[in-house]
Amino acid sequence: MPNPLLSIIIPAHNEEHRLPQTLEQVFAFLQAQDYPAEVIIVENGSHDHTFEIAQSFAQQYANCRVLQEQTPGKGLAVKKGMLAARGEYRFMCDADLSMPIVEVNRFIPPQLNDFEIAIASREAPGAVRYNEPEYRHLGGRAINLIIRLLALPSLNDTQCGFKCFRAPVAEDIFNYQTLTGWAFDIELLYIARRRGYRMCEIPIPWYFNPDTKLSPIWDALRMVLDIFTIHRNALQGRYNAQKI
Repeated sequence: MPNPLLSIIIPAHNEEHRLPQTLEQVFAFLQAQDYPAEVIIVENGSHDHTFEIAQSFAQQYANCRVLQEQTPGKGLAVKKGMLAARGEYRFMCDADLSMPIVEVNRFIPPQLNDFEIAIASREAPGAVRYNEPEYRHLGGRAINLIIRLLALPSLNDTQCGFKCFRAPVAEDIFNYQTLTGWAFDIELLYIARRRGYRMCEIPIPWYFNPDTKLSPIWDALRMVLDIFTIHRNALQGRYNAQKI
């Protein structure tokens, strides 16, 4: 069987309430497309029925796979899914589906060409945020300012959970990923920029979910520490491409 055009990777930690509706929307969308696609759900360290729910969808849909990563950490789950994927384009997708799944086609050809990493952005011109409290928006902009100053200048929104990678790029940078928590996106994009990969930001409609698992203050502090870890890794040569 030829490899699919698109792989959608969904990390899922304690997502028994949100996952069924998300997967129903994802598969309804894919069934209406004219390209082959697969869905990879990576359950990691859940204490609820996330794995069983994911398995039930895998039994219904031949293009659905379920992986397990015993250690919690979104970064670990996404890495496992990305390296197991077979798609020419590999799209990471948050389980809350705060970006409507129909937007996925804007991240792949024919709508988008000449890119290696496409980043969903809640801040690029044309993006719209729905129902987000002002204090959360301001907090997010403060975090992004820190990220731009310390690691990734010019990127407006590194932390949106929807990103698309060409297969060779994913297989390169995810093999060098060391961070397992929320800042893994920053590390991946930092490595990609060192490699000179072409990145673009796609403005999206984004819907705030009050059940978000982020803790703005503590996660921001951890993120700053992780950015220093990224710089230390770079100085130690951990991101240097291996010579063949």
